[in-house]
Amino acid sequence: MANKKATQKSLSLAPVLDLNEATALRDKLMALKGNDLTIDASAVERIGALCAQVLMAGAKTWEADRRAYTVTGASEPFLKTMQLIGVDIEHLLAKETQQ
Repeated sequence: MANKKATQKSLSLAPVLDLNEATALRDKLMALKGNDLTIDASAVERIGALCAQVLMAGAKTWEADRRAYTVTGASEPFLKTMQLIGVDIEHLLAKETQQ
């Protein structure tokens, strides 16, 4: 039986989030489903549209489950790419990341 009490979990993103990483990213997120999640994006050097889509789908899933889903330490390449592809992540950023 699954534990009904959510705990705080964290996920550190890989430096390169391209097509090859999308399935692994999805699998990592699904393994953490049901918990509050903090995503460390500080090491991201490059992110492709598919991984951005996986992250945003994760945000919607966590929202539907009424669990916290926060991005911390977002690197400049992460933020710029998300902006360039038209993804608004301001509501997901930890307070210390927002400016």
